[in-house]
Amino acid sequence: QVQLVESGGGLVQAGGSLRLSCAASLNIFSINTMGWYRQAPGKHRELVASITRGGTTNYADSVKGRFTISRDNANNTMYLQMNSLKPEERAVYYCNKLPWYNTWGQGTQVTVSS
Repeated sequence: QVQLVESGGGLVQAGGSLRLSCAASLNIFSINTMGWYRQAPGKHRELVASITRGGTTNYADSVKGRFTISRDNANNTMYLQMNSLKPEERAVYYCNKLPWYNTWGQGTQVTVSS
């Protein structure tokens, strides 16, 4: 089975930046559209950004202009650069493919103080 490992989260002040990383077993990054998801307290998991194997990106309206998704297919690694973070973006961030596997990694916690 695929294993997904997220890292890079932490505590930042509003307006700060973080760079999240996602590592996966096998070669799913080379053959699938991949995405970053997040789940805030009391809310459903939502798709934040996605990237095709060819590099085409899409973003949720709320993060356009501030977040950048990228991938390294050869190393099965994906990144999410998050700038100008807002307190409401406190959440656990996950990586997965589109459509998602029903098995998720542990996620990485992002906390934004106001």
